Amino acid sequence: MAERSVIHNTFLIERSYPATPERVFAAFADPAKKRRWFAHESETQDVEAFEMDFCVGGIETARYRLKQGTPFPNTPITSNGSYQDIVPNRRIVIASTMVLGDRRISAALATFELVPTEKGTDLILTHQAAFFEGADGPQRRQQGWQLLLERLDGVVAN
Repeated sequence: MAERSVIHNTFLIERSYPATPERVFAAFADPAKKRRWFAHESETQDVEAFEMDFCVGGIETARYRLKQGTPFPNTPITSNGSYQDIVPNRRIVIASTMVLGDRRISAALATFELVPTEKGTDLILTHQAAFFEGADGPQRRQQGWQLLLERLDGVVAN
C-alpha cells in the first residue's frame, strides 16, 4: 500500500481593480460573468460544464477535460464548491474539493474580501488547502489563482 500524504498550505493574493466593490462582486455573483474569468476554455483544457447557485449553501461545479500535450491528456478535472458565507459587495467564502479523474486531490477554503479604495477595490484572497496524493500542489494552485484574478480584470473593466 502506498504511503498516503497531505500537504497543508495557506497563501494570500492581493489585487487592486479600478472598479467599485459592487462591480467586482457582480463578477463573482453573475454566472455568465464568472464563467468568463473562472471557467474558461484554454489551450490546455476544454470546459464541459459550469453551474452555480450563488447563495449561502449554494453549490458551484466546474468540469474540465485536459487536452493532449498536458501531463494528464483527456482526463477530467472537477471542482465542486459550496458557498459558506456571502456578504454583498464585501465577502465571499467558498469551500471546495478538486477531483482529477476519479481521485480527490485537494480540499480548500477560499475567502475573498473586497475592500473599497479611492481608486476602486482591493481584493484579498486567502486560500487554505489540504493537497492529497497526485495533487497539483500549493505553488501551481497559487499560480492558477493569480492567473484567474488577472482574467477578472477584463470582466470588471467592461
